[in-house]
Amino acid sequence: MLFKHVMIEAISYVLAPHRITSDWIEDQIAETMERLRFPRGKLEALSGIRERRFWDEGTLPSTVATMAAEQLLQRVEIDRERIGLLINTSVCQDYLEPSTACFVHRNLHLSPRAINYDVRNACLGFLTGMSIAGMMIDAGTIDYALIVDGEGSQDAVMATIRRLRRPETTKQDLRDNFATLTLGSGGAAMLLTHERFSHSGHRLNGVVTLAATQYNHLCLGQADYMKTDASALMHAGVELASATWRLAQETLPNWSDRQIALYAPHQVGARHMAAVTKALNITPAKLFLNFPTLGNIGPAALPISLAQAAEAGRLRPGDHVGLLGIGSGLNCSMMSVTW
Repeated sequence: MLFKHVMIEAISYVLAPHRITSDWIEDQIAETMERLRFPRGKLEALSGIRERRFWDEGTLPSTVATMAAEQLLQRVEIDRERIGLLINTSVCQDYLEPSTACFVHRNLHLSPRAINYDVRNACLGFLTGMSIAGMMIDAGTIDYALIVDGEGSQDAVMATIRRLRRPETTKQDLRDNFATLTLGSGGAAMLLTHERFSHSGHRLNGVVTLAATQYNHLCLGQADYMKTDASALMHAGVELASATWRLAQETLPNWSDRQIALYAPHQVGARHMAAVTKALNITPAKLFLNFPTLGNIGPAALPISLAQAAEAGRLRPGDHVGLLGIGSGLNCSMMSVTW
């Protein structure tokens, strides 16, 4: 799918205040690791994640998403009445119902005419939200769209730690819960608009998406529990990413490693990123990576990576940027941006 008139007007993000090291997490389950002869240091060695972030206890996803969005709206000159769409893409939710978007909409004092709802697509949610908003902007239905995400890993990680402390925990239990211990926390917001209203110059060119839902059982999550077959998930994800890359080459203009200046990917950890880089045959130095200090922040990882790349001076006007995302299920999207 190609976009004609869609621009990224602004991006903002927030990070949780408390740094939680992989060493600290291993300290909490030290007895289990020793009993199962699981070497210390494996969590960081296998994932490449030194630390991740936690919010204060009780912080709601809508609060996080609101913080990111409010920060963005304070920076741009726009009448909030003109925002016609709010999509919340968080994996984490305030409640099963109503939608978390309802709380963000109210917190931001958006217009009653602003359509608002949640889009949940695992770690691919933010890209999915951008795609939906892009179609509506191109169709002329709305002038501005606000995509938000608020993730908090503390409840899931601490529940997993308590579970792994139990004397009946097996090595397989440890493997099944390993991915949960890599989760981080953060929030992001992005404002999309029609080119006639834009001052940024950041153009959304197009997106491709492929599904491999035969692998929908490889990562199953609840609010306080996530079971992951990490090895099988990585293998299937890399296979799907390779197929999506080929589709992007057929569909998106100038989609090649030679012409892409920087990649802002969803980031799971070191092994996953190395496998994707090798399979796609892309230049490792072009990847903007922050998982060593932020962990896996779910859908918020990709917009945070893009915003941090811009802050770090890694992007220049006119650069071709590749947004790469894979979400449990499995689904994969690749999106082309001209900065």
